[in-house]
Amino acid sequence: MDLSTRAFKLWQSFTSRIRAAIYSALGMKFEGRCWLQAIEWPLRSRCITIGDRAALDRGVTLLATDDAARIVIGARTYINRGTFIDASELIEIGADAMIGPRCYITDHDHAFNATEPPGAQPLICEPTRIGARCWLGAGVIVLKGVTIGEGAVVGAGSVVVKSLPPRVVAVGNPARVVKEIAR
Repeated sequence: MDLSTRAFKLWQSFTSRIRAAIYSALGMKFEGRCWLQAIEWPLRSRCITIGDRAALDRGVTLLATDDAARIVIGARTYINRGTFIDASELIEIGADAMIGPRCYITDHDHAFNATEPPGAQPLICEPTRIGARCWLGAGVIVLKGVTIGEGAVVGAGSVVVKSLPPRVVAVGNPARVVKEIAR
């Protein structure tokens, strides 16, 4: 490794630690050391818990829209650039998961009544859970109330509207199981 590469890695490590210290001072909970790029958390940093050695890349947004909301990210999980996690109740991502770039994960949506404006309608919330060792490809959307079983793989661009069992490959809109993964 040449000197400029080593210096760059040291700078990244230093800035990641400074970010973690600032986020921690603002109430975010860390269960060990993490690699944090320039992430956003517009509201309620105290509602966010990040596991040991988790890595959140540039442009990740963690939004807790309510004081009771919780976002829990497991140890050694990697969340790629531009991913948006939007919680009103609970979003849990297990350990060793990989979330591709530009994914959207939510635990709520709005009720629909044609006589009222969309913004005036109540939120409907159900916890969303992504199991340990899951892999979500680029641009995956995970909607409210979904549980993705441990070790599942969701193909790029898929929309997950129903829970998926462990150790499967799912693709499409809506996502459907196309393959089971052998143990």
